[in-house]
Amino acid sequence: MIRILAALLLFAAPAVAQPKPVQTGDLATRGLSEKDYPQVKELAPGVYSYEAAGPADPPGLMTTNSLIVVTGDGVIVADGQGNVPAAERMIAEIRKLTPQPIKYLVVCSDHGDHTGGNAAFKAAFPDVVVISSPVSQKALEKSAVVPTETVTDKRVLALGGKQVEILNIGRAHTGGDLVVHVPAAKVLFLSEIYFHRLFPAMRAGYPSEWEAAIRKAQGLNATWYIPGHGFVDDAPTLKAELEEARKAIVRVIAEGKRLHALGLACPPRVRGQPPAPCPAADKADWGPYGDWTLHGTEPPIAISRVYQEIEGKLP
Repeated sequence: MIRILAALLLFAAPAVAQPKPVQTGDLATRGLSEKDYPQVKELAPGVYSYEAAGPADPPGLMTTNSLIVVTGDGVIVADGQGNVPAAERMIAEIRKLTPQPIKYLVVCSDHGDHTGGNAAFKAAFPDVVVISSPVSQKALEKSAVVPTETVTDKRVLALGGKQVEILNIGRAHTGGDLVVHVPAAKVLFLSEIYFHRLFPAMRAGYPSEWEAAIRKAQGLNATWYIPGHGFVDDAPTLKAELEEARKAIVRVIAEGKRLHALGLACPPRVRGQPPAPCPAADKADWGPYGDWTLHGTEPPIAISRVYQEIEGKLP
């Protein structure tokens, strides 16, 4: 009888609510490290996020994310990883999910932390079709794997009973940004259009167009908004944090305009040369975004890009 009463009391006891994780892009702040990755999360049947942390990023700092869509007639991958071993590890994780080959690799961001390992996909699947925007195709023309097909507006891949949309919703972080949308699953992979709790990184970005691209993404009314960097938390959190990312860009643009009007200098960065001093950065007020991951390096770069936009000098 005592055992029965104890079991009943245990059953009736309210579940202890788990604390929500602190919102950050930083691994260490959540008590995580590279050894905790990769992580694969099923968002909907056959649709997975892939989070990795490794040498392609500043050690122990943040995740680099991809999307995997598994069908009965092959796999679609949106964004690879930063080097060949990291991409090979990703391929090994996909092989745990399905024996189907990877048929399409979509380059959503042409930056090296998302494309540096693309040779591994070509080595493992020689017939894989690599798709990008025309801008990214040009950016990658001297890389190990050059995209052979491009998307300027929209392309629909119909594979194994699933429809996957590749969309160009505007210039953002790279100037050649694409997103991948799985409408039936209400999953939208935003790649580097969405940094989850990372200070807006604009060394190749288009500030006002980036904010507009996020608004277009929000208009698609997905359930899952998957970032290119930062933790893949639950769907409501990611949706709310996308709006925070948009507000952070709005703050960067407003501060850039204010500092420019004051005549404070912030020269543009020149590739291959050490950064020139940016006195404007010392006068910036980032409000709630001033402690986001990457806040120690990105503000001067972001200000200089806003200045270039104001002066009509963005490439």
